[in-house]
Amino acid sequence: MKILLLSVLLLLAALIASLFGQGGGILYTPIQVLLGIPFKTAATTSLFLIMVMAFSSTIVFHSVQAVDWQMAIAMETPTMVGAFLGGFISDYFSNTLLILILVGLLVVASFLMNKPPKENIKKIKSPKKFWDWQRNRNSETYNINILLLIPITLLIGFLTSLVGIGGGAIKVPMMVLLFGVPINIAIGSSAFMVGLTASAGMIGHITMGHWDWRISLILAIPVFIGGQMGSKLSTHIKQDKLRKWFSLFLIIIAALILIQQIGI
Repeated sequence: MKILLLSVLLLLAALIASLFGQGGGILYTPIQVLLGIPFKTAATTSLFLIMVMAFSSTIVFHSVQAVDWQMAIAMETPTMVGAFLGGFISDYFSNTLLILILVGLLVVASFLMNKPPKENIKKIKSPKKFWDWQRNRNSETYNINILLLIPITLLIGFLTSLVGIGGGAIKVPMMVLLFGVPINIAIGSSAFMVGLTASAGMIGHITMGHWDWRISLILAIPVFIGGQMGSKLSTHIKQDKLRKWFSLFLIIIAALILIQQIGI
């Protein structure tokens, strides 16, 4: 009965997460903990399920050309390093302060997501500096500042791996607000990236013996299905509405993190 309930809840969680290009760890972990699974085991299972959901969603987003592969890989290189370190030292690190910092970042990002970009990114014709990397996707043009990209993504990987989430909740606002990436491309690219981040974090946790592979494989089926459903729905939503919905989603995530932390 517990596995059946977990399957239904995680299918819904995967649907919601994939709608916004997220891994779903912020939902997977507390659901498992509430049903009696130890936190570190739940966090590791969560990272595995993020990998499954990311693969499922990426298939759909790739079919509509909403994944910037080169940008995603460039962002994931430092993120995966940070994620591995976060998973590896998870037994020795108190994450209470980090969780509160993460909540603060989510709340700030939520309010900023409601504001339109200050610069019309479609008018950008060439990089202003040698470290500005110009990208073009689906007739959209935007610049990636490499000097900002590396330290920010390294920190994102470290923080989010400690608490068992994929990092998309921070990466999507980062791409939209700092680099002017269109929201649909940011979400599609995030869906791919969170899977890579989760894989690095999971390796770190496995070395500490946290993974229950049996329950992970069972729960992978509903998560894959939910990922397909949510990502297909996302491709039919207009960008303005997607920004507003994502803003609300960030607030909900922040609230869930706080609830989990204080043990309500």
